[in-house]
Parts: sequence; C-alpha cells; structure tokens
Amino acid sequence: MRTRPLKVALLGCGVVGSEVARIMTTHADDLAARIGAPVELAGVAVRRPSKVREGIPQDLVTTDATALVKRGDIDVVVEVIGGIEPARSLITTAFEHGASVVSANKALLAQDGAALHAAADQHGKDLYYEAAVAGAIPLIRPLRESLAGDKVNRVLGIVNGTTNFILDKMDSTGAGYQEALDEATALGYAEADPTADVEGFDAAAKAAILAGIAFHTRVRLDDVYREGMTEVTAADFASAKEMGCTIKLLAICERAEDGRSVTARVHPAMIPLTHPLASVRGAYNAVFVESDASGQLMFYGPGAGGAPTASAVLGDLVAVCRNRLSGTTGPGESAYAALPVEGMGEVVTRYHISLDVADKPGVLAQVATVFAEHGVSIDTVRQQGKDGEASLVVVTHRASDAALGGTVEALRKLDTVRGVASIMRVEGE
Repeated sequence: MRTRPLKVALLGCGVVGSEVARIMTTHADDLAARIGAPVELAGVAVRRPSKVREGIPQDLVTTDATALVKRGDIDVVVEVIGGIEPARSLITTAFEHGASVVSANKALLAQDGAALHAAADQHGKDLYYEAAVAGAIPLIRPLRESLAGDKVNRVLGIVNGTTNFILDKMDSTGAGYQEALDEATALGYAEADPTADVEGFDAAAKAAILAGIAFHTRVRLDDVYREGMTEVTAADFASAKEMGCTIKLLAICERAEDGRSVTARVHPAMIPLTHPLASVRGAYNAVFVESDASGQLMFYGPGAGGAPTASAVLGDLVAVCRNRLSGTTGPGESAYAALPVEGMGEVVTRYHISLDVADKPGVLAQVATVFAEHGVSIDTVRQQGKDGEASLVVVTHRASDAALGGTVEALRKLDTVRGVASIMRVEGE
C-alpha cells in the first residue's frame, strides 16, 4: 500500500458534508484498504467557520474555497454545497489545478453537465456524481457502466422522497395536500420552502441526468417537461382507487418507438397498484429501468438524507482515488447518439379527465364527439348525476399529449361542461 495519503478537499459541511467527513474518519482503515492508500481530509470550506463541527479539526476549516481547490496538492475535491455558483467555478478550478471531482450537485449537472465533462476531459480528470440522483441507490454507475452494452428504452422513477411521502400520506390516510405537506415538514422531510420538491424542479434535474446517461444524449434541465403535484386532491386519489391505481410524482425518460428521439418529463400520474413503483412508500425512492437485453430492472432505497447521500459520495470517492493511483480515469460523458429531445406534445400517454357537466340528455354524446374530432379514443366513461349537476370521468386510450391537450381545451369550450375538475396522466400499463 502507498504510504502517502491521497488528499481530499471538502466543499460544504452541512448535513451531507458532515457525514462524509465522519465516515472518512471512522472508516479510515477500511477506506485505505479498499483504495490501496490512505485518504486524508486536507481542508473543509464552509460559510460559517465559527460553528463547532464535531470530529473536524478547526485548522482544516476555511472560508476561502477557491484557495483550497487551487492548492495543487489536492487529489480529489468533494463538492456538496449545491447550487450553480460558486460550485461551477470551484469545480472547473479544481480540474485546472489537478484534482478530480466528486459532486452531489444535481442542479448544476442538469444545467451544465456537458461543460463540466468537457473540462474534466480536457485536464484528464474524473467527474463522478452518483449522489446527485436518488441518494444511496446505486443508479448512475449501473446505467453508465453495467448497462453500457445494453440499449435502455425507458427510465421511470420516483426520485424525490418528499413528494412520495406526501402522496403516500394522502393515499393511505385520505389527508389533503396541505395536511400531508405539514406533516412532512414537521418530520423534516420537507424544507421550509418546499417549492423545489413539490413543483418538480428537483425531480426534473434528476430526470435530465438520467436521460442523458441512459440514451447517450445531452439532455439539459430546460429539455425536461415539468409539472408539480400541488393540485393533486383527495378526489383524485378516490378516482385512482376506483381504477385500481395510486398516484405518484414520476420522472419518465423514454426513447421513441422508432428510436430516433427521446423525451424527459416529470409530472404526477396514476399507476396501477400492480406496478412495482406503486408499493414504494414513505420517503423512499425507486427507479424502474427497461432495456432490450436486461428487460426490467428496479433500483430501490433511501433517496435522501445525510448518511445515505454520503454513502454514494464515498463510493465515488473510492472509485476516483483508485483511478488516481492507477493513473487512469473512469467513464466520461457519452453523448455520441445525439438524439433530438422532443417536447411533451410528442409523448404518447393516456389521460384521466374529470369533468363537471350539466346533468341532461346529450352531454355524453357531445363529449364523445370532441374526443373523436381530436383523434382520441375513449377507454372508459363513468358518470354520476344529481339535482342537475353531474360528474363525468373519462379515461382515454394512448394518444399524443398534444392531441389529448387539444381535446381538453375543446371540452372547456362546451356549454354543457361547467369545468374540468382534474386532469391526470395514466402510466405504467
């Protein structure tokens, strides 16, 4: 074993960063044995240096992250500060000064992953980011390496624990959205400002990363259709149960049937209770991968939290350090396919539509005519009426999202349709 330690700079020492430092210290002997050399925490960049951080010597703490990554003797920089800047500048500076990088920064990778990979390649360094998607679940490396010889056609997943907790609570207890959100906040699953989670921004960034790796195509955050879950109601869950379904916020990345394009999207959807993702409870994550040779694979586990995310960071750290010792680098960006990323209108899906309509003869015929005019076939219809008011629930067969959206807009214009109560896509069948 080499006696000179590999030096690690840690950028950020919050929930995840503090766990990374703790594991590096408590498991130092095991890490050294697995890597072939000891690893040493050489510096920790933070915003508040006066805060006491158990197990971290104060002389390692600095507020000058730029100076830390410029030292020249740093082998690996671990970036867990998040956000776009200064993370982007610090990572590129680390490459320029001879360090490889391990990151958990999904937002940055979804926005500028191609540029960061190019910088890593230019300087002959590694960029690893298993922790950026689904916490402790091994997912990036299986897609990038284990399935490198296969053709992935679809990635369908629950990649945000906060939203899954909320929807699971609504499903299991009949709670409303706000009530379930309040409980998630009280338990620490939801941030004080939950917008990034409940509006789908977090899941969309992860979808961009997954789609890029799965389809060997550059997919940016702007390419991902995003729809939040704040409008999901107890009534939606009641309708889902009548169909033998539940509701999940899904990240869906698909290759078109002709293989010539891809799509990436995040939105709430009904899925059958028989689908493996329907049984994912609480704050857990799960990702379902469909490929030509392997068939269907499912990856499941805790998708967030300090220790689970730190586990993924440390796994990358071991891999990068091994590469460092052998003078090699691991897999970089694979974007050779360069497939076009289509918009949401090209996606083929199904709709569950709940309409408030007048309770009188001929309404169903008018509604059916609108669907026919837009080339959308109806699968099932359920109607309930009382005292001149009625609800009409229509579930469609598969059609393009553009055609389905056009159908809904035309329905809104009918005199007999008093309102579109809810629209939900149906997936997983």
